[in-house]
Amino acid sequence: MIYLFIKIGFLDITIIDIIDILLMALILFQLYRLIRGSLAYNIFFGLLVIYILSLIAKALDMKLMGEILGQFIGVGVIALLIVFQPEVRRFLLYVGRSSDFRKIDFWRRLTFSKIKAGELNQKEVLEITGALINLSNIKTGALLVFPESSKLQFYQNTGITVNAFVSKELIETIFQKTSPLHDGALIISDHKIAAAKCVLNVSENPNLPFNIGMRHRSAVGITEVSDAHAIIVSEENGEISYAKEGKLKQNISEQELKKILSRVLFKTTG
Repeated sequence: MIYLFIKIGFLDITIIDIIDILLMALILFQLYRLIRGSLAYNIFFGLLVIYILSLIAKALDMKLMGEILGQFIGVGVIALLIVFQPEVRRFLLYVGRSSDFRKIDFWRRLTFSKIKAGELNQKEVLEITGALINLSNIKTGALLVFPESSKLQFYQNTGITVNAFVSKELIETIFQKTSPLHDGALIISDHKIAAAKCVLNVSENPNLPFNIGMRHRSAVGITEVSDAHAIIVSEENGEISYAKEGKLKQNISEQELKKILSRVLFKTTG
């Protein structure tokens, strides 16, 4: 066979087999990254244990146990889709975002062209950074969400439509404690403040720090079910945190904040 790579006794391993194994390993690794640290991580290993026990029961001809455990395995794909719905959605978003040839960024990468940092309009980054630093200094809570491939229209509809250009003064005004819009999230999409006072999903991840509040859990929650980024200002201590892909990074510096915003708003690296 032209693709023959290794022959061990009766076992023929071809180049196609090697590629198949490597691709499967890559997919499993990405799935592991998506569910690591979440509640689904423990559920996945629970299902794996049940599957292994069912194989042992069949091998030992334990009919009763094999029948009972077989019922769990029988629901198969449907049960996995229900249990791992947020993770499956994140995985599909990840795949779709990585392969979206309609985006300008795709063609820039394809032609190996570079975006010079000096060509980027940093005014928006400075406006948002200035607002968050000021809110941090006076310990006023804030939650900003930045969608990527999806505009999060469902979540925008739960709040108040703003549709205004990004400005430091507007962000600070919205999150003032006397403002009727200060509760909930501010969604910034397509370089505009799309909506305020938006209601988000709350993360149920048991591995999150025990001392964080609902604002931080909502930020993590929206990044678990979408490819959005979230930035949080703590009302208790003024710390600025960043959430992405269900993970939370607390107490970031002003310099880190600027880098994150540049990456989120303009898809820069670094």
